[in-house]
Parts: sequence; C-alpha cells; structure tokens
Amino acid sequence: MTRTVYALARYQDCQAAVDFLTSAFGFRVHETSKNDEGVVNHAELAVGDDLIMIGQGRPGGPGIYVAVEDVDAHHAHARAAGASITMELVDQPYGSREYGCTDPEGNPWYFGTYRP
Repeated sequence: MTRTVYALARYQDCQAAVDFLTSAFGFRVHETSKNDEGVVNHAELAVGDDLIMIGQGRPGGPGIYVAVEDVDAHHAHARAAGASITMELVDQPYGSREYGCTDPEGNPWYFGTYRP
C-alpha cells in the first residue's frame, strides 16, 4: 500500500519531541534529519504501519488521532510520562474508547480504539 497522507506536527525542539513521543506514546524512530549545526529539524516516527512526521516550527494546529489496541494502558503510560491529559478516557457513542492530551509543546493528540 502506498501512503498519500501523513500527519505532521511542528516543534521548537524536535529532538525533545522525538524523545517524548517515543517514550510516552511508544512511537519508533524511522528517520531523522539534522541541520548543519547537528540539530534535528525533521523526524519520521513509525506508529504501527504508519508514519507521523514532525518538523521544526511553531507548535499547535490540528490534532492527530492514533488508534491503539489498549487505550487504558496507553493513557496510563502517557500520563506517567508527563503528557497533559485534556480529555479523560471516555466511551464514545460510535464505539471508540479514547482520550486526549497535549505534549510538552502544546500539540494536541488523541488516542482511541476507533479505526476508520
């Protein structure tokens, strides 16, 4: 399958974001790019069979949704790793169990059991 859509989030400190996202959410580093000063300015993180790209820039913008198998365990792990929970675990009427949080730079993330 060829991917055509990639989620993207911007960070002032991409390396710190990579460290947080791999630790808190279980993402895997697929690739990183560094500028001439050796600072990570782009990274691709694997989530299951998909990729999320992060780049240097101003944080914020649209949220990113990631489907996970055990959302309760994921929620507990993310909270313990320092994610700021913005929406506690909830059972949605469309069958998903999910929660929302922000990372240290304020980017919104949503995790749940719904798979489009």
